[in-house]
Amino acid sequence: MGPDGAETVDVTVVGAGPVGLVLAAELALAGAAVQVLERRTEPDESMKAGGINIPTAEALDRRGLLPAAEQVQRELLARMGPPTRPTDARQRPADGRHQPAAERKAGETRFTGHFAGMVLDPDLVDWSDPDLADHTAAAGARLVPQRELEALLADHLARLGVPVRRGVEVTAFEDTGDGVLVDTDVGPLRTGWLVGCDGGRSTVRRLAGIGFPGTDPELTGHLAVVDIADPEKLADGWAWSAQGAYRYGPQPGRVVTVEFDGAHHDRTAPVTLDDVQASLRRVSGTDVTLTALRGAATRWTDNARQAASYRSGRVLLAGDAAHVHSPFGGQGLNLGVGDAMNLGWKLAAVATGRAPEDLLDTYDAERRPLGAWVLDWTRAQIGVLRGDAKSAALREVVADLLGTPSGATHAVKKISGVTQHIDLPGDHPLIGRYAPDLRLNDGTRLADHGHTGGFLLLDRTPDGTFARHAAPWAGRVRRVADDGPATPAGVLVRPDGVVAWACDTADPDTVTQLDAALHRWAGAPHGVTYEPAR
Repeated sequence: MGPDGAETVDVTVVGAGPVGLVLAAELALAGAAVQVLERRTEPDESMKAGGINIPTAEALDRRGLLPAAEQVQRELLARMGPPTRPTDARQRPADGRHQPAAERKAGETRFTGHFAGMVLDPDLVDWSDPDLADHTAAAGARLVPQRELEALLADHLARLGVPVRRGVEVTAFEDTGDGVLVDTDVGPLRTGWLVGCDGGRSTVRRLAGIGFPGTDPELTGHLAVVDIADPEKLADGWAWSAQGAYRYGPQPGRVVTVEFDGAHHDRTAPVTLDDVQASLRRVSGTDVTLTALRGAATRWTDNARQAASYRSGRVLLAGDAAHVHSPFGGQGLNLGVGDAMNLGWKLAAVATGRAPEDLLDTYDAERRPLGAWVLDWTRAQIGVLRGDAKSAALREVVADLLGTPSGATHAVKKISGVTQHIDLPGDHPLIGRYAPDLRLNDGTRLADHGHTGGFLLLDRTPDGTFARHAAPWAGRVRRVADDGPATPAGVLVRPDGVVAWACDTADPDTVTQLDAALHRWAGAPHGVTYEPAR
């Protein structure tokens, strides 16, 4: 208990969506006392993200959650049936006919994604490209919808013993310099740090006074799964009209509509069957009839904003609380999970006295550029998606580019996240990138050794040179010995999967660089502590 009688924990996470759940799990694995507050009494059942990218799938893999995620994908594919063929923007008028299943491209399960509704043809992609070929182990867990991901993560958090307190709403807080005093509708609590993972209309961000600059919305979108009386009236895949665009499939009954109406609707109002039907009729130019709404539908816009800072004192933001944008390209969920993976181990190290507070400065520095790129990536798709003549002409040009092997490969690499990197010191090409699929001579992969969190040090030196040097960080840095290929000779992987150091030879210079990376990222060696940030 704090001096004022309030409860005390190292970190309080506000929001029990996927970002908050991942963050809480990473904090717990790194030794911090953490709790999650969620204003909803039950998990959100509305439809949201339909899949995850490679960094997110690999994050699940490193924590031993890959088999469960792969099972989710297998079940989803079984329900979906044969996939639809790629959508060519130039050949999909809104009054197009439904494509019979017999005419669809069969036997293809590679996940490519789309740009502004133009689905990328997997047959055009150069899957031997090193960026793609180095990240295949987790490819079987790409089609994991957000609701299923939240359930998987909730089970993971329960196994870690982290409390999720539902029906608790934050009403105010005060950063006291040595902690945060939080007022909630069920009483006060004291926490060392407070992290807002509470969505685009974040209460934590508002109460912290953090600005949220960006661009205003132009469109309203709907996402729903429905029963349709006359599906033959709809085109299969994305279709455009002067009123907007829509997507039918690939799951049975799944519809997405986009209307460039200035986004004047109340996004907090429930989405009804009549709302979805009216929108679908407007953009399709048909009198299609919807007979039932399966589950909770979602209304969204292309509002694009990024927090002026991801941190204010002892208050931090992650996920949609730090950045919002349209869902085109499927980047939002993944961007938030990346925030959580980056922040979790750093905040735990500071909160428990293993690292100085300036380690937290790297969170904003590393994640902000990627957030800005995602905002622009989604804005560009809105520009291509509009129904006016100029956008239609631009869509022709973009479709031509995406219809080439180099264009399709480039877009898939961007969408999948395999080219993401952080500017870190060092000349080795692995440094700053997500660790590739490193397979070891004993039949395991490097990722298999990361289920309990912490740093991984791959050491291929015959005498364990690198492991001996990292001994003062034992318990935080796990040595993985391997007598496999000579290169890379050593790799230090941060808990978020980013390579902090790598080398091809064991010499004094590389050992010095390893020492610098350990001090910078793994915190104080045993015997040296910083004042815990309580």
